[in-house]
Amino acid sequence: MDKFFLDKENTVLAIIDVQDKLAVIMHDRNEVVKNCLHLVELAKMLEIPIVITEQYPKGLGSTASEIRDALPSYQPIEKLTFSCCDEPVFLNKIKQLNKKSVILTGMETHVCVLQTCIGLLKDGFNIHIVKDAVCSRTKENRQTGIEFMRDAGAVITCTETVLFQLLKIAGTEEFKAIAKRIK
Repeated sequence: MDKFFLDKENTVLAIIDVQDKLAVIMHDRNEVVKNCLHLVELAKMLEIPIVITEQYPKGLGSTASEIRDALPSYQPIEKLTFSCCDEPVFLNKIKQLNKKSVILTGMETHVCVLQTCIGLLKDGFNIHIVKDAVCSRTKENRQTGIEFMRDAGAVITCTETVLFQLLKIAGTEEFKAIAKRIK
């Protein structure tokens, strides 16, 4: 049951490969970027660490400008591997943060997000896949990736569920700011 709970003290937000040239060919690009931005804003408010990766940035460009501009600091982890876990800098960073749960967002659901999810599950992390903050070039590939990750043991969730799980209570300044964003 423990894997289903999110707590600001024990959570990391990972945004995988939401890059300009890759995003252009994604069916749900705008929704994914919008939902990643909601998660970034809450992470900043609650001081939840944010880890960003970029797949071959020389070819695919940098992180989408909307997300890049919203980050408290822009320090992407460059990689060539599909699984972020096969990039030692990423895995070391995640382990050094000493958090139990990782919220995964990004592109593509059935490739880099999936392989990263499997690697993190193997290392004992609780993984929350934000279904409306991941995408693939086709809906079928996205759905296949989501089903695969659920079967592997990840929690499949959505942006608003994550936001309100982390907020825990209405009436706070953080709640008011997030409620205004998602209207």
